[in-house]
Formats: sequence, C-alpha cells, structure tokens
Amino acid sequence: MKKLVWLLFLSLFLVLVAGCSYENPESASSEPEQSGEEGEGTSDTSTADIIKVGLDVDAGSMDPRLAKDTSAARVEELVYDGLVRLNANLEPEPALATEWENPDETTWIFTLREDVTFQDGEPFTAEDVKYTFDTILDPDFQAPYLSLYEPIKSVEVIDETHVKFNLKEPYAPLLSYLDIGIVPKHIAEKGDVLSSEPVGTGPYKMVNWEKNNQINFEANEDYWGGTPKTPKITYFIIPDNTTRVAALESGDVDFVHSPLSPQDISRIEKNDEFKVEKTQALGFTYLNYNMKNEILSDVKIRQALSHLVNKNVISEEIYQGMDSPGKSPLIPASWAYTDNVPEFEYDPDKALELFAEAGWEDTDGDGILDKDGKKLSLTLSTHSEDPNRIQIVEYLQNEFTQVGVETEVLTNEWPTFSTSLMEGNFDIGLVGWLNLVGPDRAMYNQFYSDSGSNYGKYSNARVDELLEKGRRVSDQAERTKIYQEAAKIVTEEVAYDVLLYQGYIAMYDKNLNGFEIHPTGSLYGLKDAELTN
Repeated sequence: MKKLVWLLFLSLFLVLVAGCSYENPESASSEPEQSGEEGEGTSDTSTADIIKVGLDVDAGSMDPRLAKDTSAARVEELVYDGLVRLNANLEPEPALATEWENPDETTWIFTLREDVTFQDGEPFTAEDVKYTFDTILDPDFQAPYLSLYEPIKSVEVIDETHVKFNLKEPYAPLLSYLDIGIVPKHIAEKGDVLSSEPVGTGPYKMVNWEKNNQINFEANEDYWGGTPKTPKITYFIIPDNTTRVAALESGDVDFVHSPLSPQDISRIEKNDEFKVEKTQALGFTYLNYNMKNEILSDVKIRQALSHLVNKNVISEEIYQGMDSPGKSPLIPASWAYTDNVPEFEYDPDKALELFAEAGWEDTDGDGILDKDGKKLSLTLSTHSEDPNRIQIVEYLQNEFTQVGVETEVLTNEWPTFSTSLMEGNFDIGLVGWLNLVGPDRAMYNQFYSDSGSNYGKYSNARVDELLEKGRRVSDQAERTKIYQEAAKIVTEEVAYDVLLYQGYIAMYDKNLNGFEIHPTGSLYGLKDAELTN
C-alpha cells in the first residue's frame, strides 16, 4: 500500500509539473493556419489540407543511413522508400524493388521500379542503390546499424534497373533490413547534406525543420505510389506525454501515438471525438547495465538488483496494464518467442543474499552496503520526455535505497541521454528498443561483443557464436532454438533486465480516415489518410 500511495503521489506531481512546461503547437507556430488559403468550401480549411502529428522527441539525423531515433524514422518513412516495405505482418513487399530472386545462398538480384524520380526531379537508378549500401558498409561512414548489413560483401549494378547483392555468407534476415531509405547519390556524395535536408523518392517532401519545434512536409505529387491524399503533414515536437495529449484534445494536433501516459489514454477512450487503436508493439523497455562499471561487472550484483525490480508494480501501477511485464529480448510478437527463460522474482531478501555473496554488506551501520571501504553507489538514468520512465527510476531508487544501495537518479533530455548511452557514460540506463522486426534485430546489435549498439559492453563468446549462427541458418525452427538459447544466457547474466513488453497505441481525431495502425509505429500510412468535416 505504501508503494501505491507513493506512486500515485509521484504521478500527480509529474503531471502537474509537466502540464506547465511546454507551449502548445498553436502558440509556437502559425504554420497550420497558413493552409487556410486552400480547400475552399470547407468549414475548417486547416483540417482539409493538413494532418498535424504530435511527437515526443525531435529527430536527429534525417539521413536514413545515419538515423538512430524513432522520430528520424518517422521522417524517413515519409520522405524515403526502401527496396522493400514491411507490411503489418512484417513480410517484405515491393517498394523500389518490384521483385527479387535468390539464385543461390549468397546472391540476391533485385529488379528496380522504373520511371521513379527523387523529389528534386532526378531519376532513381541502380547507382543510387549501390551508393547507399556502399556508404553504409564503409566503416569510416559510421552508420549506427552497420552490423545489420555487414554480411553484404558487395552490391553490383547489373543495369539501370537491376542490382545484385553478393553476401559473404547466407544471411537469413536480409530482406527485413532492406526497407532502409535509398538516398540520391548525386546529392549525398557532395557531403552531409541529407542530415538536415532529406531528399528521397517517398510520398512527402520535407520543406522546413524548426529544431525542437516542428517538421513540415508537403505531398510529392510525382510519387510513384500515387499522390498522397492530404497535401501537408506537420510533426510538432511536444516532449511531455500529457501535454501532447492535451494538444490532441484542444485540436492543436490531430494524431498522437506511443509513448503515452495511461491516465491520458483512459480519458481519451471515453471521448467519442477520438479513435483509439491498440496493438502489440515490436519493442521492450529495459535496464541497460554498464559492464565497464566495476560494481556492475559482477553478475551477482546485476542479479541482486534484478530481484529488487517488481515488474508487476511497474506494469500495473505505473503503466496500468498498457505494457506487460517482460522477461527477455525475445518479445511475444516474435516467431522465436519463449517464456522459458530465467526469471528474477521480486525478492529483497534474495537480493541481500546475493549482495553478501559478492562481498557487499553494511559494515559501518550507516544503512549503505560497502566493500573494502567503498560504498555501493549507482546512478539510474533515463530521459526527461517520458514521465512513465521517470516514475520507474524514482520507484527503483526507493527500492534500491531500502536495501542499502546508494542510488542517484539522473534525467536529461533525449539527445543528452542517448549520447551518454552511446558513449558509455552511465551506470544503469532505462531505455527501450523499437522496430524489432525479428530476433536478429532484437539481439545482434544489442549483445554481439563488437556491435555499435552494445552500449553496456556485454561480452559472451557463446552468445556471439549463437548470434552469428542465427544469421547463417535459413531453417526457422533451427533459428528459433538458436535465439532461445541466446536469450536464456543474456537473461541469466542480466545483460539487460527487460522490464516491459511494450504495447503500441495511436489516438487521433475521429474524422481522420484511411490510416491503418502498424506494429512498428510507422506513419507511412498517413499518405492514405485524410481529415473530413
């Protein structure tokens, strides 16, 4: 009961603070009102010509080869096309490639769509495909997801409409990663232009970016897939969840989606002016342990801390069932999912036993565990844009402190927090992974020893072996066994403590029609959506 009262108090405090922290989109910019010159004969011209979307964080690089955050992905899917596009069942469908063949285990040949132009009017050709992947594969380019494409040995141009991918070895997940946007060689080779001025073949052109405020798009009338139904889309950057939903209620935005706060979702569900759609997300929320920290390098410490995490409390009282308690990086939506992984139940007594086994006890009676004259002191960090995650780290701080772990909480805006993760400047980071289209995407980049996204520097030779094997094997049943073994190891060793399996929720104006929810959170479907009066 004390935990529940404490959580409710904290939730109320955060909502009150967040509610007065940000300007609404209308006061920040007059861009939506400028569309009133179009759409004569409607009672509210802005709704006929523009869809306004509220996002939680601003984009980083808008170059799809360098993008590493969800908002950048939301830009990419409007501005760019990949060779394929993954449907709601995560099956590859034709995009810039109309068909493909796999004549042998290490060769893929793609037939490209003809008469496609980039948004500057220049033609799309096989050279653009080759250039895109050549740069991603160049280590000096420092593509954040290089490891997803490393099995590609080379990309050859057969002719203007055919390319051949030569692989170093069989690579089962290849097609799942070929939805990355193809960049125009004639622009990209001039320097780092696309990071702030993206140009692709997609349904919308980005026309303006006011950092930390809004990103504006206009329909690409020459889009090969047909002119989008709505002439304009604007992304408004509204970091606080509750403020973002308030903007939806006031009509300042038409569409918001996860991350959202549960109390806001329940309120919108009762309002017949809006639609609320839910699905199982392709993501999880987790604690990332930094193995370079001397204390956390001991597996017994990581296991002890895991016994201090009550995932049911986090799921039910903080998220109100919106996300479910998690166990491993193999999410329930994955074909490789298993519930048969180690589980660290909430048990403070067991945690104290493990701390003692590792040599940490309160020898001086000050309430803090110590060893060789050093206090057991750790920092829990997350980003300030998500009040749910702030509640989690505050809650865990209380749990850790009660058993003698001196715990500090550090919150920063997303760019600062994510940079700290990537540079290894953290103890325990609360963060999430999205777009986990398969077990390789959920594990290789995260746990392979030399991967760029292995922020905690976890290393296990057997896990490396399994993750490499999982890429080479084509039989799904065999791959399932491989990934399940790897998941058991990383869970037992607490490389991550997966707290929650995420749900995905979209909430939008009841008059927004034609949009279909996608488990990745993709907004590509907005090209088929329109607001009616």
